Amino acid sequence: MLTLDKVYHARYVLKQVIRETDIIHAPKINPEASVYLKTENLQITGSFKVRGAYYKISQLTEEEKAKGVVACSAGNHAQGVALAATKNGIKSLICLPDAAPISKIEATKSYGADICLVNGVYDDAYAKALQLRDEEGYTFVHPFDDENVIAGQGTIGLELIEQLPDMDAVIVPIGGGGLISGVAFAVKALNPNVKVYGVQASGAPSMFNSVRDQKIERLDSVSTIADGIAVKEPGANTFKYCSEYVDEIVTVTDDEISAAILALMEQQKLVTEGAGAVAVAAAMFNKVPIKGKKVVCLCSGGNIDVTILSRVIKRGLLMSGRTVSLMIELLDKPGQLRDVSKIIADMGGNVISVHHERTNEGSAVTGCYLRIMMETRNFEHVEQIKKALTDNGFKIAN
Repeated sequence: MLTLDKVYHARYVLKQVIRETDIIHAPKINPEASVYLKTENLQITGSFKVRGAYYKISQLTEEEKAKGVVACSAGNHAQGVALAATKNGIKSLICLPDAAPISKIEATKSYGADICLVNGVYDDAYAKALQLRDEEGYTFVHPFDDENVIAGQGTIGLELIEQLPDMDAVIVPIGGGGLISGVAFAVKALNPNVKVYGVQASGAPSMFNSVRDQKIERLDSVSTIADGIAVKEPGANTFKYCSEYVDEIVTVTDDEISAAILALMEQQKLVTEGAGAVAVAAAMFNKVPIKGKKVVCLCSGGNIDVTILSRVIKRGLLMSGRTVSLMIELLDKPGQLRDVSKIIADMGGNVISVHHERTNEGSAVTGCYLRIMMETRNFEHVEQIKKALTDNGFKIAN
């Protein structure tokens, strides 16, 4: 059973191992609320996962420690288990899908784990880990649906209550639900008035659906840039705790997540992965009622794959009105491009690409289209440029 005593014991065990991460004020995230960030993206291993993994492993019997542990993960849990096992002098074997990014495989190895690459996806790696548990006698360290793992994650709740005792709400990412189960349990036990909001990616809403329908449901597939919370089915324990202690669960889109990653980089100089930015996305886009409230967004991890970072930034720029593509209908005569460029320049826009094309069949013979990609300040600035163009007789086609 999960108890407050167990969460406090986890904190005692973790005291010499993990970092008590800072809470920082982030006034620009949502000007209508007082937003703070709990920076677990700056935790050792780059994620909160080490808390639960270390506490779970620390509580094993001597016999269990002698046989070692096995886990399956494509990311943060793997690194947390590897570090925790190595610090406790225990052998660890991590089953990873063979398509896992090389950077994550090497990071997991660097913490001292052995790697077992499995053909297929996460579910195949999970099945292999359970097979090895049964064959070799390893202890399986579940990524979220384990009382000791949940207790370890709950230590974040204790820190929040001490660091910001007058907070009104905390917003927490949800994948399998281990993090929010621990945080919600600890926070509600110490201050039942604090609201706990959970956030999932709209492409992986397993806990959202399950709590809404009051029964555990499994998704056929998941699709999101927030790979750390792309979980098809919540756990039995985490479903129970979310149903009991979480006030509301919402979803955010990949575009909203990208905008949050960009905002954290630009405004706070923080790098977060997709899963680590969903709480901030929920605050930015008013998915939960935080107007006039003091609220903490839990930035759960910072291990973003650099190969997708540029794509995420591009999506974030589009979502925040920082770049925009306009299709302008023109008459095919000299000076049109010059006039459009001058209007945009006078309005403070910066043209970064231009594509000029003749109109298609059925359009005016003398017509053409100009597709312009430009850098802008925000959506208001985009509308000002559009208005200036139309006021000067140009027709915007999109």
